[in-house]
Formats: sequence, C-alpha cells, structure tokens
Amino acid sequence: MSEQYGGTDGPQRPLPPQPPAPPASSNPASANDGSAGDSAHDRQTQQFPDPASPSGPAHPGAQPQPQNQPFYGSGQGQHQYGTPGYAPATASAPRRFGAGTLVAGMLLAGLLGGGVAVGADALLDNDSQASSSGQPRSVVVNNEDSVNAVTAAAVKASPSVVTIDVSASGGSGTGSGIILDDDGHILTNTHVVTLGGTVASPTIEVQDNEGRVFAATIVGTDPLSDLAVIKVDAPNLTPATLGDSDDLNVGDTVIAIGAPLGLAGTVTDGIVSTLNRTISVQSSAAPESESDGSGEDDGNGFRFAPPDGSSQSQTSASNSIYLDVIQTDAAINHGNSGGALVNTSGDIIGVNVAIASASEESGSIGVGFAVPISYAERVAQEIIRDGSATHGFLGVSVTPATASDSSTFTVGAEVAENPAAGTPAAQAGLKTGDVITAVNGIPVTDAQSLTAAIRMQAAGSKVTIDYARGTSTDSTDVTLGNSADQ
Repeated sequence: MSEQYGGTDGPQRPLPPQPPAPPASSNPASANDGSAGDSAHDRQTQQFPDPASPSGPAHPGAQPQPQNQPFYGSGQGQHQYGTPGYAPATASAPRRFGAGTLVAGMLLAGLLGGGVAVGADALLDNDSQASSSGQPRSVVVNNEDSVNAVTAAAVKASPSVVTIDVSASGGSGTGSGIILDDDGHILTNTHVVTLGGTVASPTIEVQDNEGRVFAATIVGTDPLSDLAVIKVDAPNLTPATLGDSDDLNVGDTVIAIGAPLGLAGTVTDGIVSTLNRTISVQSSAAPESESDGSGEDDGNGFRFAPPDGSSQSQTSASNSIYLDVIQTDAAINHGNSGGALVNTSGDIIGVNVAIASASEESGSIGVGFAVPISYAERVAQEIIRDGSATHGFLGVSVTPATASDSSTFTVGAEVAENPAAGTPAAQAGLKTGDVITAVNGIPVTDAQSLTAAIRMQAAGSKVTIDYARGTSTDSTDVTLGNSADQ
C-alpha cells in the first residue's frame, strides 16, 4: 500500500533511499538583482568544471478524454490592442492524475504580413500512467572527472525545479514549476494551475527535488502571459538563480528541466533555435464552446487541437493570446509546462510553455517554446506584490503591411486608421499608413507580433517604437497605457 511522503499534515516520512545528489559548482553564476533567485543553499562537494558558454499548457500521459473548449483564433484581420474578456470555464470530466495533453492552437508569426499555423501542445499532462514516485529526482553523476557543462548546469538548477499535481472534481493534471524564493513562491503556467482554464480553485500539491510533498495555494494567475505564481509553506527550499534572457544568442546551448510524462527530474538539452518567435495559444482563462471534433490542418501536416487533446476548429481570435518566446530544439513534452529552460551556467532563462506537434497526441518534434525569464520575472514579481500583473496598451488598429506606391516596407504592422485621440499611439504621433517595424528593438512582423511585444511591457512603461512612413524611417517614444483599463 502506497504512502504519502512529505505531506503537510503531520510529520514527513522519508522517501526510499535515492542516489546522492551531485555537488554543485563552487563557482555559481551570480544571482540577479531581483528578489528571486539570490538565496540558493550552499552545497559542499568537489568542484565541477566551470560551466562555460557553449562552443557552438506537461504531465504523465495516458489517453485524454474530450471536453468542450474555446475556438482558436486565426490571427487574421485587424487587432485592437487591449485585454480580451474572460468567462469562467467549465470543468473537464474527472480524470486520474497523470499524463494527458493540453494542446493549443499556435500561430508562428514572422512571414510577410502573416503567419504559419501549426498545432501547439501546452504541455499539461492529464490522466498519465507514468509515475515518478520513488524514482531519483536529483542529477546522477557517476564520474565527476567527466562532468560537462550540461551536467553541471543541471546539477545547479534541478533542486529549484518542482513537480506540480493539480486536481479538481472535473479532472487532474501535472506540470512543473520553478522555486523563486525562500518564502515558497513558485513560478509556473496559468494553464497548469487552472487545468487549461477549466477550474478556478483546484487542489495543488508540489513535490520538490528531494521527494517532499507540500500543499500549495494560488497567489495569482496572468492569462495574458500564461504565467502563474503558487506558494508553499516549506523549509529548506532552493531558489533558482535567474539569468538574463536578453543576452541569449541563436545557437546557445540550453537545458530543459521538468517532469515530462510525470517523470520528475528529467533533463534534456538542445540549442536556441530562434528568438522573438511569436506564437498564439489558447487562453487558459477563455470560455469553452462545443467542439465539432474535426480539427483543422494548416496544409503542412500540423493540426490544431484544444488543451484536452480533442480536435477543434480554428475560427475565432477572441480566445487566443500572443506570446513572444524562445524557440528551442531541446526535447520538451507533456508535463514540462512551467519547468525551467536554463543556460550552461545553470541560470533560468525561460519558462517552458508549449511545443509544436503534428497531432494532439504526439510528443516533442524539436520545436519547443519558452517564455523569456526577463518577461516572466516581471510578471511573477507583480503577482507576488499585487496579486496580478499589468500589460501595456498602445491603442492602435493594424493590419499586415502590404506593398504600395507610397511605401517599400512590406514586413510589419500597418496602422489601419488614425488612433483615437488620447491613446498612447495618438500621443506618439502614429498615423494611418505607418508601418510599425519594432518595439524596443524586438522586430514586429505582423499584427500578432506587435500584440506580443506591447503586452510584454508593463503598464506605464516607456518604449521606443520604430516605424516607416512612406519611404523614410523614424522612431518615437511612447508611454503605454494599461490593457486592463480598456
């Protein structure tokens, strides 16, 4: 008969013997200046090689049960930048803890005035048969003389990554999370703690790297970034060291750590495939609607599918959110949601959020996505401080840029009509026909990437917008409004 280890009610029971955790580098990277990630516990051991830079919505899975889900957005047409409305979602049918798939429609922006639509898996595992109980969660090192940068980074970061079990009367699932501080704040995805937008007050348990289990409560969720913060009351936590995702280069080695298919402590590696990729995923706070079960194919063999793994048509943009993400070929699977993407110094540089998949049941095909930690940390700290996060508002309707006699710029977001008086866009002097090409240096290739770039910024922040007017280029500084006020 199985026992619960490390519960909050009563004394904790020790887990069965596990392989000893390897020593951490005696030369860890410096923590960031924020409140998270600057108090990692010291670990004494033999020094590992200095992890230098490289030379060059997920849980255990069984067959998910269909449920009603919202439609996905096509991302076409004009977009007014503000906050979409959300309604309570209906809970899914009861499912056993474990694997399953939270799949979302995804739009890859970056082509001329448009995007390539593919299926995206938000990595929430439901009803899995796999179990990591009693299995090693620490990184095993058998030969300390041959430890490489990936191993050293995993040794440093893995104690800060946890497995999250979420259950409610309507279902259950598993994801991953990142310990932010000694107070027990843990960063994860909104779709993990809401089971893809189906529940508001679930039961949450967190299992740490040592196998201890603690009850957790939700501090706050932010559906527009698909990020959330939960909290545990636990001693001797190991906060993560947060890196700087703004320093990443394409080709950098990165390591994904989490609980794919419920297998806690799994480490995979790859490279940064591209930066500033815009994807569209279903909002985890969106209302649900009936699925016709047919699904949509983008012509390239990829399918759109909702969080429970059933098929669904791609007809509405109202339930979609747009994220500017890191793309990686490190293997990411169901259950990795909310887990860490780290650099070779063992610093967190991203929060795993989605994968592209050829079907609702397929796993990693080498196209995974993570929310940059520079964005995720800002959202997390606002949630911890205020219970919610803010997002910028520009106040402009745009369409994909098109070739015309008056302009040679065909990549960007073209202002469709003069902005309303008093909006940040109007105050910045933007006019009909202007083609916005960048926000704070982040390329804008279409309406969706502009949405993502603006919403990455906090309300009230000042940004620089590059734009083309006719055959000339210019830039303007603008103070963003608050999307929640629109």
